[in-house]
Formats: sequence, C-alpha cells, structure tokens
Amino acid sequence: MLHEVEQLPGVLHSRPQVHPDERGSFHEWFKASAFEEATGHPLDLQQANLSTSKAGVLRGLHFAEVPPGQAKFVSCVHGRILDVVVDVRRGSETFGRHIAVELSAANREGLYIPVGFAHGFLALEDSTVTYLTTAEYQPGVEHGINPFDAELAIAWPEMDYLLSAKDRSAPALQEIELPEYEDCRAFENLLRDGWVLANEGGGE
Repeated sequence: MLHEVEQLPGVLHSRPQVHPDERGSFHEWFKASAFEEATGHPLDLQQANLSTSKAGVLRGLHFAEVPPGQAKFVSCVHGRILDVVVDVRRGSETFGRHIAVELSAANREGLYIPVGFAHGFLALEDSTVTYLTTAEYQPGVEHGINPFDAELAIAWPEMDYLLSAKDRSAPALQEIELPEYEDCRAFENLLRDGWVLANEGGGE
C-alpha cells in the first residue's frame, strides 16, 4: 500500500487495493499499521482538511517551519490533480528536488509528505482534495514558495492558472528561510523513539 518514493526518501506513495463490485467499490485509503511500519511512528492526526478547486487552480507551494512542522497525507477524492512535493530542507542531499504525481478519484492514490517538504497541486479538472495533517494550521509558521521559481523547474501543465494573491507573490526558494535537514531528522527521530518507548511500556 505504502511505498517510499525513490527520488525523495521519506515521501510515501500510497497505491491502495480497490475492491469493485456491482454496488461500487471499497478501499482502505489510510491504514495506521501500514503507516507505522513504513515510518516507524504513528500519524499524529491533529487536523483534517478538505478543499475544492476549479480546473486550473494552483495551490502552493506551502511548507511549515520545523519545529513545529506539519506533515500531510493527501488524496484526491473527486477529479484529478497534479500533486507536487519539493524537498526544501537545507543540507539535504535531495534539496530542491521535486516529484509530481497525478492523484485522482480514479486511481485512489495518495502521498505522505513529511516535515521539511513543500507541497502544492494543480487541479487538472474540478477536484476535491483531502489532507490529514499532524499539526493545526498556524499562520505564523506557514510559508509559501513561488511555484514557478525557475530553480525548481516544475513542469506544470499549460492551463489558465488561478492562484491566490499570496501564492502569486510568494518568494523564490533562495529568498526565504527554510527548514534545516538536521532539525527535520531530529524531529522524526523523536517521533520514532517516542513510539518505541510507548510500545515497550505497553508490554510491561
């Protein structure tokens, strides 16, 4: 179900097994045990978001300071989007690298985006997107990067783009303070260590 993305270690791509029949279909779009096996810690769900976007809407690129960070599990439950994840952790071997994955109601796929990565998407048609996030929205620690920054070289499909004023005026990658790789890794290690201790305590 969950597979690490080779180009961006830490990012997980979900390809669930869909069970169709004459009534419709069923699939598990998130499973705690599979997530814990893949990451070494549970998803600390703090907020669930749902957004609707007209075709051509481009949201992002967004990231949160670390700490506190905000990891996301994203899926498209209606329509079709191009979902983009960028490593913005300074000091990372994959700094500035990105992946673009089509998520849709048809393929039922999802992406887990760890702390220290920027995220955005382009609605290829009218779409509804859900996010499970590990932190509540905090305007003071949320930031944006220009999705058309030449350094990122994201090949967005040609459309009549519709962006918020904030996203349209977002700075370039090199014009904003970014998370440090070591801070992100330390935060993830705390989650793993805490999960190990919790499991050990539960066995006493």
